[in-house]
Amino acid sequence: MMGDLGDNLRGFINNRWLVFVAAMWIQSCAGIGYLFGSISPVIKISLNYNQRQIARLGVAKDLGDSVGFLAGSLCELLPLWGALLVGALQNFVGYGWVWLVVTGRSPSLPLWAICILIFIGTNGETYFNTAALVSCVQNFPKSRGPVVGILKGFAGLGGAILTQIYAMIHSPDHANLIFMVAVGPAMVIISLMFFVRPVGGHRQVRASDGLSFTFIYSVCLLLAAYLMGVMLVEDLVELSHRVITIFTAVLFILLLVPIIIPLSQNFFSDTQVELEEALLPEPQKLEAGRPQQEIQEVIFSEVEEEKPVDVDSLPALERRKRIAHLQAKLFQAAADGAVRIKRRRGPRRGEDFTLMQALIKADLWLIFFSLLLGSGSGLTVIDNLGQMSQSLGYDNTHIFVSMISIWNFLGRIGGGYFSEIIARGHAFPRPVAMGVAQLIMAVGHIFLAMGWPGAMYIGTLLIGLGYGAHWAIVPATASELFGLKKFGALYNFLTLANPAGSLIFSGVIASSIYDYEAGKQAGAHHPGQNSWAAFSSWLMLNEPLKCTGSICFFLTSMIMSGLCIIAFFFSMVLVYRTKTVYASLYGKSRT
Repeated sequence: MMGDLGDNLRGFINNRWLVFVAAMWIQSCAGIGYLFGSISPVIKISLNYNQRQIARLGVAKDLGDSVGFLAGSLCELLPLWGALLVGALQNFVGYGWVWLVVTGRSPSLPLWAICILIFIGTNGETYFNTAALVSCVQNFPKSRGPVVGILKGFAGLGGAILTQIYAMIHSPDHANLIFMVAVGPAMVIISLMFFVRPVGGHRQVRASDGLSFTFIYSVCLLLAAYLMGVMLVEDLVELSHRVITIFTAVLFILLLVPIIIPLSQNFFSDTQVELEEALLPEPQKLEAGRPQQEIQEVIFSEVEEEKPVDVDSLPALERRKRIAHLQAKLFQAAADGAVRIKRRRGPRRGEDFTLMQALIKADLWLIFFSLLLGSGSGLTVIDNLGQMSQSLGYDNTHIFVSMISIWNFLGRIGGGYFSEIIARGHAFPRPVAMGVAQLIMAVGHIFLAMGWPGAMYIGTLLIGLGYGAHWAIVPATASELFGLKKFGALYNFLTLANPAGSLIFSGVIASSIYDYEAGKQAGAHHPGQNSWAAFSSWLMLNEPLKCTGSICFFLTSMIMSGLCIIAFFFSMVLVYRTKTVYASLYGKSRT
């Protein structure tokens, strides 16, 4: 009995579903950047900043959230728990020091120093994201879409979860929210960091995995609906602290529910782990003196060159048999020395790339610019949602902020789910799902441009879904085209598209057009003063110009819609270029 209990405990600790659940909890703490809108007012008041200075802090936050080169490098050099510990320390030091300055417990610092602290604190997220994605993509190599979508979805919900926890704390001092952001995520990460790691998950395939993913999806949808309902109730009704505490307790229960899967697999099930059927011969049967990496190069080079030209037109089962037979012959020939493995100048699509090898490939840049245009236009809406809703006459602006957070979450979940059907179910390139998301966003931008009654609700719905889908589809696509070995570095390079898009589209295009339209309206109110004079007086007085009506963001939204259509064409080019890769990756699994 004790022996069985010990085996069950070891199986539980090394269960890939336990790693996945722990990664979900870690990702719930990776949304601290979404809380900037809640902590910036207390920073502004306490440090006597103006809106431009707060905007600079926002830029530092966006950069910290996206610049993850160091995180990607450390995840390759250190064990994942070490990288997570570095991220937790950055989060604690960065935001902890800001809290000390805001509350007067530390000497005042210049603006540039506060920007550095905000950057350091938010940059901790990149370690959480990288470690969670790297470990789970390796543990679930055949379910990358759902895994990435769920993990990135929880990162998107992190702000809403932390906000609800702070509502339960019910502190009259709003500076305590900064303290919670500094301490809370660090405590969670340190308690879970040893669980998140590769555990050979590709050898833990079970017949029940499909049901397990369905259960996780159900919990995610329930969690999103619950948070949406709680936000609306707390906004519309004055609730007692006890009711808010009950709401938060139910939230914790929903977050804990997924642990049922690894518990049931190791303590309440007699089902043996079903190992995947190996298509290729075992490496140890090959020539002992030849490196396995070298032998495996046969898969994407000699096989492609030696297979008959008509093999791709055969039925899936027959094609799989032919290719497996050819692979077996080539492996045996390589082991006997009859075939000399060709040295290539670089890997082929689907093999492991380094970042430098990937940077010279057109596929990577197609992904990058498609992401820059698509997610950059979505982030422009997210960053300007308050001004957009105010310009259309809505008083309760944070309702749209909460709603787009939920739609963002559902977009990430749905993007991972549907892109997996496209890739695994039909052996068709995953980026086609990204193209669909970009078309949805283009329509959403048009709704925002027109400013029709109720258009804000439809626009935030469509843009939130499309923006979120990018962050489920892109990481999975990158791992399929460029391999898992350097996935951390590749992922963190692609995330640079987000701040680049925000800087260009929001910081230059949207803000300039808004100020110009506001200046025109100010000039209309003062006939002797034209719009440029009004704009100049705003620069001198350091007071914000206000714009009202759909005209404020009409041109910006139409430009964003056009950029999404361009991004769609980039995605379609990528689809055309990678059809054979996805046929090779997933065509063999179809019957």
